[in-house]
Amino acid sequence: MNLALNINDLGRVTEADRAHVWHHLSQHKAYETVDPRIFVEGKGIRLWDAKGKEYIDAVSGAVWTVNVGYGRESIANAVRDQLIKMNYFAGAAGTVPGALFAEALIDKMPGMTRVYYSNSGSEANEKVYKMVRQISQRRHKGKKNKILFRERDYHGTTIATLATSGQPQRAAQYGPFPDGFVMVPHCLEYRKQWDVENYGERAADAIEEVILREGPDSVGCLVLEPVTAGGGVIVPPEGYWPCVQEICRKYDILLHIDEVVCGLGRTGTWFGYQHYGVKPDFVTMAKGVASGYAAISCTVTTEEVFAMFKDDAADPMSYFRDISTFGGCTAGPVAALENMRIIEDEKLLDNTTRMGERCLGNLRALMEKHAVIGDVRGKGLFLGAELVADRKTKEPLDEKRVQAVVANCLAQGVIIGATNRSIEGLNNTLCLAPALIATESDIDAITAAIDAALTAVVG
Repeated sequence: MNLALNINDLGRVTEADRAHVWHHLSQHKAYETVDPRIFVEGKGIRLWDAKGKEYIDAVSGAVWTVNVGYGRESIANAVRDQLIKMNYFAGAAGTVPGALFAEALIDKMPGMTRVYYSNSGSEANEKVYKMVRQISQRRHKGKKNKILFRERDYHGTTIATLATSGQPQRAAQYGPFPDGFVMVPHCLEYRKQWDVENYGERAADAIEEVILREGPDSVGCLVLEPVTAGGGVIVPPEGYWPCVQEICRKYDILLHIDEVVCGLGRTGTWFGYQHYGVKPDFVTMAKGVASGYAAISCTVTTEEVFAMFKDDAADPMSYFRDISTFGGCTAGPVAALENMRIIEDEKLLDNTTRMGERCLGNLRALMEKHAVIGDVRGKGLFLGAELVADRKTKEPLDEKRVQAVVANCLAQGVIIGATNRSIEGLNNTLCLAPALIATESDIDAITAAIDAALTAVVG
């Protein structure tokens, strides 16, 4: 098959897609009468579809992944060269890209020492859950096996990671789920659960209350996103993270930070947790690690965690008896190395901070103009605007109208996101996560499209 020729026949491509592709997160009934959208080219922060329409991509590939932008020839060349030399060997042995990227990654993560490769964020998180359960069996006689997760946070699509989904609509209809996963309250100050001044500390105290209710000797791990992503782009209040760290140390609970969205520059630091001085035991990452140019995820641990799996060489059950088939692909780490070089050489962390401040300022200006915006929040180039029907009561804007704002932006040629199928009645936050290369004009065009959409949809 000559794929290049088929790609040129875009009518055929559209029909092949309609007939055979099962799209993610999509109700396909509409495709019986409407063509599925086919993207054919990307360059920088822009995309072109099969009909030739140009878009500004303000969500980095829809799920906050293409951190360094489209069309990076140097990444493609690095992957090509590596695939010709050696494309794969199972992770039971080492490869040159695997070793070199692990070294480069650990250099950005003081206190962490070991990298376990797999191929998706869901899988990276599930590796942590398995490690915690194995530690429970080997170190605590089966105790300390419970894993706490936070309301509104999301950690993946497998059955086990859905068991830690703080977004009920994501998990709906996929149970029953395995035991031992317990939810703790969120820290979203905008929708206060407690009427206190030090909200961050109070939200952390709520975690301790769950630990005491469950029994500290039963809890082995707490998993949190540094900035909640799909649950509403939520930045924890001041005082939250230091208290969380103290609580974990107090009760000998391993702290797992899920950086699948925030990792590799999205918030203006290499990792979101680094804004807060946190010292985790596990850090997981995926999306931005190679900016979507190859599949890769990492489960990163401290040496102390790693040592628990090599303490008895005579015991054939003492090590982490796990494998990820595609964790042995060399394309992932070689793409990740070039991705990291680009971020460093082009000073994209600094750009992310500057452009994030500009975007947040623009959103605040829109908030003054449009009463439908109840709150704006974010960190770096990861931002949200929560839409409400009434600012005083904070009644969420109807989900259909939120999606109408997204659709209006799309019609203008700007792709934005919104929380959806997450929390019933609270799928009302617009989400922005443009590539870290975004310019001032890009940011202004994105927020101008939102301004026009709010005027058209809400008035």
